[in-house]
Amino acid sequence: MSHLVFFLEEASAAAMLKAVVPHLVPEGISIHYYFFEGKQDLEKRLEHRLRGWNKPDTRFIIMRDQDSADCRSVKSRLMEIILRSGKAEVCLVRIACHELESFYLGDLAAVEKAFPRCKAAHFQKGRLYRDPDNTTPNAAEQLRKLVQGGGVSYQKISGSRAIAPYLDLSGKNTSASFNILIQGIQRLARELDSGG
Repeated sequence: MSHLVFFLEEASAAAMLKAVVPHLVPEGISIHYYFFEGKQDLEKRLEHRLRGWNKPDTRFIIMRDQDSADCRSVKSRLMEIILRSGKAEVCLVRIACHELESFYLGDLAAVEKAFPRCKAAHFQKGRLYRDPDNTTPNAAEQLRKLVQGGGVSYQKISGSRAIAPYLDLSGKNTSASFNILIQGIQRLARELDSGG
């Protein structure tokens, strides 16, 4: 059996991926989600977790938010940890620019399907939503405002569970970091499926 393992900063990322990944990964590949208590906990425990996983035919995706840090330095720091683990050749790092909610702002049709009263989809061509990775540094707060407009409060985990099933996986999301994540998952799934 092949394994695709996700090491994630927080539970809301696991909630999102649990709805998305089964559509991208063929049957026969076992999917595992492990989340940490924030980015410091992820960085502190990642090397140990990677070293401890000894099942063959495994690929790892490590994902965390950029937040206000420099994306390249975040990725570089994670790569140093991965190199120390000895598993760099089977790991992929993906950074949500600026945060997970940027993925949702890149697909306001999905937000509207999850929260029908908020009527968000028509905002997609607006400045904040055309490129949420670069124009919306506080995506969670922006998403809260949109959803509250429909009379609902947005919570990170339940919001991820609600929105994720509706996310478009075809590359139309205006969050480039979301599309890069999806492409990375598909690539590793193909490697595992072909026995590579």
